[in-house]
Amino acid sequence: MDIKFKKTTNPAAKPDSTKLGFGRYFTDHMFIMDYSPDKGWHDARIVPFANLSLHPAATVFHYGAEVFEGMKAYRRADGTVQLFRPMENVKRLNSSAERLCLPQIDEQDALEAIMKFVEVEQSWVPCNPGTSLYLRPFLFGSDEQLGLHTIQNAMFIIIASPVGSYYAAGINPVKIMIETEDVRAVKGGTGYTKCGGNYAASNRAAARAEEKGYSQVLWLDGVHRKYIEEVGAMNVMFRIGDEIVTPELSGSILPGITRKSCLEVLRNEGYKVSERKISVDELLEAMKNGTLKEAWGCGTAAVVSPIGELAYGDMKYTVNNFEIGEITKHLYDTLTGIQWGKTPDTYGWTVEIPANK
Repeated sequence: MDIKFKKTTNPAAKPDSTKLGFGRYFTDHMFIMDYSPDKGWHDARIVPFANLSLHPAATVFHYGAEVFEGMKAYRRADGTVQLFRPMENVKRLNSSAERLCLPQIDEQDALEAIMKFVEVEQSWVPCNPGTSLYLRPFLFGSDEQLGLHTIQNAMFIIIASPVGSYYAAGINPVKIMIETEDVRAVKGGTGYTKCGGNYAASNRAAARAEEKGYSQVLWLDGVHRKYIEEVGAMNVMFRIGDEIVTPELSGSILPGITRKSCLEVLRNEGYKVSERKISVDELLEAMKNGTLKEAWGCGTAAVVSPIGELAYGDMKYTVNNFEIGEITKHLYDTLTGIQWGKTPDTYGWTVEIPANK
């Protein structure tokens, strides 16, 4: 793929890598590529980071025709920059795009665009412990008319932000509230995609949870209102007795790449792992009788986030004495060890970025 490069003439000062937060700073450049019915995907370019100019009637504004991905670039101790399972993100982006009738991108072209962009911006990949360069590829409809119709024109863009921990508490346990009013998604809808509408629909419940001192909500299914689905921006897992349980991918749950990686690690190490329906009643009973040993969320942003408290209505349950569980910590150490190059990648998950010459 021919990617044109226009270097910025006004490079930004890099922020203090000990005070990054999440998604507050952006790198000097961005990748852009356009789509039209007659040309397909064309005009791939890396240009100075700037505001976009879009028609007020652009499809994305009025009908939510947008999908995105979240991934990271990591700096190893030897200075090498690497990605973690980037093709999984590319495949999921296309799966999301297909559901919203957005044009898909050739997988190799998308991967090449991501890798070239990170190669250009690799000086922005921080090296402090727990930091990384968060990548946000996104794709949206840009047709300039208000009629509801099949999308004809689109844009694919990648931006990047040097980040620290997603949660201010870092790897410390968080409090989660089980949501009983709103629903996130239903089978047949867009729940399995990574589209902005799913997150917008969750804002009201998240705001209520935050007012009560909780980090995120734990979603129940949209039909029966009884089966556990996922936690806010993450998938969720539980250790009940000697079994690791996570909700099955039924079409309303995002197929997380960190989720997939956790399951592969656990199965490879001989743990009893189940992907199945788990009801809130089963979870409550496990909390009451003490068989719920650990609970954690998993996703690209936070990697693995231990759950220290679960609230359901007026009831509150402490999980594992509000401490990080053994398996939770093991998964965090294993995945971050591979991501930052601290431990050998025996799974073949990492992809090195060529040094910027």
